[in-house]
Amino acid sequence: MFDHKTVLITGASRGIGAETARLFARRGWAVGINYRNARNRAEGLAEELRGLGVPVGIYQADVSDRAQVDRMTEAFLKDMGRIDVLVCSAGIARQELFTDVTESAWREMIGVNLDGVFHCCQAALPDMIRRKAGKIITLSSMWGQVGASCEVAYSAAKAGVIGLTRALAKEVGPSGITANCVAPGVIETEMNGRLSPETKAVLADETPLGRMGTPEEVAGAIWFLASEAGDFFTGQVLAPNGGFVI
Repeated sequence: MFDHKTVLITGASRGIGAETARLFARRGWAVGINYRNARNRAEGLAEELRGLGVPVGIYQADVSDRAQVDRMTEAFLKDMGRIDVLVCSAGIARQELFTDVTESAWREMIGVNLDGVFHCCQAALPDMIRRKAGKIITLSSMWGQVGASCEVAYSAAKAGVIGLTRALAKEVGPSGITANCVAPGVIETEMNGRLSPETKAVLADETPLGRMGTPEEVAGAIWFLASEAGDFFTGQVLAPNGGFVI
């Protein structure tokens, strides 16, 4: 068990999750890096963060699988002693007409983006409730707030994350635990790397600030909620979206 504060970040091998891990490590936190398939990336990030002098662990788990999440959580608690902050960043996205969405594609989208949050929160909460302390930060999307054409399954899952987070905040608040959500706009990540340059340009133009956001900016929002400055925030949706959704 370490004296450092601890954070477990799902989907931390790339994108927003990786930048969040870097930020917490720079602030002196012990970091748990969850990944599903990208082991080499996770190991590279862990080596980078250990160079900052903080404890770092890597944990393989598909968050849509409850048994894998339970094993990950048990391993993290064994390594780090407690979960001060859980960041649910793992997610997938897909663009297609609603009429083309298959049953299996729907299940996968809900499984990773919504069931994964359910699994991780349920696994982490017993430690937090026992200590009457802890913070849960989930990742939604502006499309979870307003919906997006050709991303109905994604929008539905991310809307579910917002509903889960708000309701959970009311339930666990009396135990001294906060639950908040970050709903990013269009961010320069690998997930959006599939978009054409023309589409990116249109999205940037539709954003009042005239550009896409960065993973570092979203990580900053997550850090705010995890820090003492965010202690009186719970059940809230923080939306770094450049004004796209107001």
